[in-house]
Amino acid sequence: MNCPMPGAEETAASPRTLAHPADQPPEQQESDRSRISYVYVIGRTGTALEASASQLTGLRDGPLRTVTSGRLTALVSSVPADAFSAEGMKAQLEDLTQLEAIARTHHAVVEAACAGAMVLPMRLATVYLDDARVRSMLDERGTEFDALLSRLEGHAEVGVKVYADARAAAAAEAPAAATGASGSPAPGSPAPAASAVSPGRAYLQQRRAQRRTHRDAYRAAGAVAADVRVRVADLARDMVAHRPQQGELASGTGENIANEAYLVPTDRIGEFHRALKGLADGVPGVRVEITGPWAPYSFATPPAESGSP
Repeated sequence: MNCPMPGAEETAASPRTLAHPADQPPEQQESDRSRISYVYVIGRTGTALEASASQLTGLRDGPLRTVTSGRLTALVSSVPADAFSAEGMKAQLEDLTQLEAIARTHHAVVEAACAGAMVLPMRLATVYLDDARVRSMLDERGTEFDALLSRLEGHAEVGVKVYADARAAAAAEAPAAATGASGSPAPGSPAPAASAVSPGRAYLQQRRAQRRTHRDAYRAAGAVAADVRVRVADLARDMVAHRPQQGELASGTGENIANEAYLVPTDRIGEFHRALKGLADGVPGVRVEITGPWAPYSFATPPAESGSP
């Protein structure tokens, strides 16, 4: 995705030059060891990344800076080493409030940077001991990153989630089961006098109906998820199937049964949305959620590593 960032200056700011730790006084070296470099995105040198660094704020309100090696530049900020070490991150990931704060800031920086230039979003909590290590990483994986940037140029990620909601399906069926179209008892439904059944039999009938509704809702959701892939097959360049979201990560009602990301040319995103419009209309208990366009999070790693085809 390469659209102008509102208010962004096209003139790149001068990259900040960082002194090598060995050239600094002992007290400064000790201070630097308490901070590590958190990487948000990687892009091409000479793009608007330098301008983004001067306008954005990173985690813990830390200023952003660029680290450059040849044709590639990383957008980074300093974070406390103890909080973002393996142990520190483990503790933060167990605290949903902390995790949400990190994810929101990371996402805000990525989206703002992506608005000014094609970038590779890094995974949450990608950290290096210092900027020298970041520069080494750019050196070692430069060919790979350059190929990815070329592949993703002019594309964005669109998310599609399909949910099965047995309760909604049951609620939709209840009126139809109770009455026919005219409001009179539905054809085949028992007459009032004959509907008197024992509590035990009524319970079993209700449980059978619930299981049937639950099964039908999941089957219908599976069919809708399959239809999504058919409808966008000619519009998406790539697709990644993520693990369905559960618990507090899932949004809205129902169970997420399909969680897919599509890589779509930016000039066909409107067409993508129209292809899926109304897909679950008239299908009780099935909901489709379309999000994006986003920075290409799901495609910023080589296919073999990300699991995409």
